[in-house]
This record gives sequence, C-alpha cells and structure tokens, in this order.
Amino acid sequence: LRFKPRKVAPRLALLQQPLIWEDREANFQAFAQALAPLRGKVDVALLPAMFTTGFTMRPAGLAEHGAEHSVRWLRAQAQALDAAVTGSVVVEAAGQYFNRLLWVTPDGAVSSYDKRHLFRMAREHEYYTAGDRGLLVEWRGFKIAPLICYDLRFPVWSRRRIGYDYDLLLYVANWPAVRRYPWQQLLRARAIENLSYVAGVNRVGADGNGVSYAGDTAIVDFLGQPIAELADSAGVVTATLDLVRQRQIREKFPAHLDADRFRLEP
Repeated sequence: LRFKPRKVAPRLALLQQPLIWEDREANFQAFAQALAPLRGKVDVALLPAMFTTGFTMRPAGLAEHGAEHSVRWLRAQAQALDAAVTGSVVVEAAGQYFNRLLWVTPDGAVSSYDKRHLFRMAREHEYYTAGDRGLLVEWRGFKIAPLICYDLRFPVWSRRRIGYDYDLLLYVANWPAVRRYPWQQLLRARAIENLSYVAGVNRVGADGNGVSYAGDTAIVDFLGQPIAELADSAGVVTATLDLVRQRQIREKFPAHLDADRFRLEP
C-alpha cells in the first residue's frame, strides 16, 4: 500500500536550561517559568535528563519513590500546556534506582523508560539499574521513541525495527561540553540511518561536580540536516515537523527494507 498523506505537523519545544544541583523544587520552579510561554503552542516539550537534580550519583538521598513528586508536577505542566512533557528523573523502585524517563500527556497518562546504557565513566552503573526494554508512544498522529543521553552512542538500540518503528527519535541528555562534537555528529547519524527526525535536548552550565555542559540542543530532519539548533546559552528550541514529507522520502528511498535483521538480548 502506498502512503496516503495526512495533515500532521507536530510542534516540538526543547528546553535547554541550567540545572540547579540536587534541588528538585528549585528546578520545578525554573522549568515551570520556562514552560509557561509555550501554552497552547506545542505538542511536545522536552526537558533534559535528570532535570530535577542534574547528573547525580547520590540516588540514595535524592531518588523519588515511584517518581510521585515529578509525576504530579509533569501532569500539571502537561495539562497547562495541552502538550506531552517528558524528561528523566532519579527514581527508586523495589529497592533499586533508575534514571527514568517519564512521558506525561494532558489527560494524566504516564509512560516510562529506564535508561538502558549506563555511563560507566561516571560510575552510573554502580548506582543505577539498567532498563531492558524500549518505549514507543503514539501522540497526535506520530510515533515517538524516547531515549536517554548515553543511549545515543548505541545505534542498534536506537534502530527502527519491527515493533519499534517511529517518526521521531528523541534523546534527553546531560552531555558534557568536552564531548560536544560526538553529540552533534551522532544526532545526525541516528537521523540518517533511520530516516527519522531526531531531537536531542541537553543542559547548559556546570554541575555540582564541576562538569561543564555546552548545550548544542538540536532538532535534525530525516536526511540529517539540522533544522533548529542552540549552542551554549539557555533558551528554547522549537520546530514543526513535516511528517508528510518524511513519509514520502521513506517511500521513495526505503533503505529499511534492506536492513539486517537482529534480536536484542535482555
């Protein structure tokens, strides 16, 4: 069957902001102020990874049981914006700690994804438990696969495949400035190889460990071309996605039909 164009044009907003180190309530307040001007203007708002704390290795003192506080706050923001809002937080569940992405819609529904690839260079794997399954959400006419930071380096986990076919691949991150070039190039690579829009939101400023972040938040189209970018200052990156054009390109250049089949192990 040939693709029949639909009038679908989702609007994205990526919030590139500094994070207040290990202070959930202060970050809630700061992001609420940054989100307020977007009310009624976007379909999805992306916040950085660990947006309530920064990239902390102190989950025992900071984790939320079941993410109760963050879910309540995200529901309020999603309802106010009439948009899905997503970002990751530190969560405790069944005696384990997770870097957990929360996807929350205006009706209060919550989906979650636990970071699969833990950043061993910061000893994340010593404090957190890795997830073992991806997440695919459908929202306002398009399919979205949300991932977290270091996952960007692993193309197999990000790959379009049977049961995991998406229009938009997104990454919420705390990606240090010292590795900004790989961040920029890998966002483009994931877009090209999957003929997918890719959105990557990063933070700016320095964290409590003195690590600096240069932002470089970007939205990249399905041919690998950046369509909206922000370097090292706080701000909001926005774009409207042309899903009709994306599907026409996928139909004209169906490289996915020649992709290698594979099976992911737990």
